[in-house]
Amino acid sequence: MFDGNFRSQVDAGLKPIGASIKRLGVTADVITAFGPVFAVAAAVSIGAGALTLGFLFIVLTGVPDLIDGAVAKAWGQDSKRGAFFDSVTDRVTDALLFGGVAWYLVVSDGRAWVVMLPVAGYATASWVSYIRAKADALGYDARGGLVERAERFILLALGLLFPVLLLPVLGLIVVLNTVTAGQRFVKVWRQATDESPALSDRRRRRPRTGRSASDRLAARRTNGTLRRQRPGRAS
Repeated sequence: MFDGNFRSQVDAGLKPIGASIKRLGVTADVITAFGPVFAVAAAVSIGAGALTLGFLFIVLTGVPDLIDGAVAKAWGQDSKRGAFFDSVTDRVTDALLFGGVAWYLVVSDGRAWVVMLPVAGYATASWVSYIRAKADALGYDARGGLVERAERFILLALGLLFPVLLLPVLGLIVVLNTVTAGQRFVKVWRQATDESPALSDRRRRRPRTGRSASDRLAARRTNGTLRRQRPGRAS
């Protein structure tokens, strides 16, 4: 939702910041690498029960993801390598954050279904990201949907800032991720269906010879006999 509605406006607003960071000699890869570092700090803080500190580190984790694209464009390095690095660090960051929440719930609650909420949150988030990655690789568009990474960050941060909302927020993340994955799946499925005619349509377009199966078998046998009787050509 964020990428589809606000990404261009945000990128325009961040352009001066990217130029300023470039003047300091800092590259986009360095900015991107700070994301997992902050995520480790957030995961440790959350696991230790310091949810407010974890909230602050989650905010810091989102900053590199927000500005690394602007820095890359300022350097003229908006490349496939940078996109690959950014995507990998995003997955690592997601795993760390949901893992920290799961550890916190193991220690503070211990009920199996409660502990499984962040696990399900990470699993369904991976569905959303995988569908887009696979669609991009196949040449289809899977962008958009109800929630994306930015919205998940905001919801998770809200749950840490107000611990009484943490479990409802995790449940909401699971539901919204599942809906988004379904939206993206249907979007790609329709594109692929429009590109590839149905098998039944291809069969209907195939010309009929009017011969029975026994006639075709007899014809193949006759052709094989003629080929065996034909003299070979000199080499």
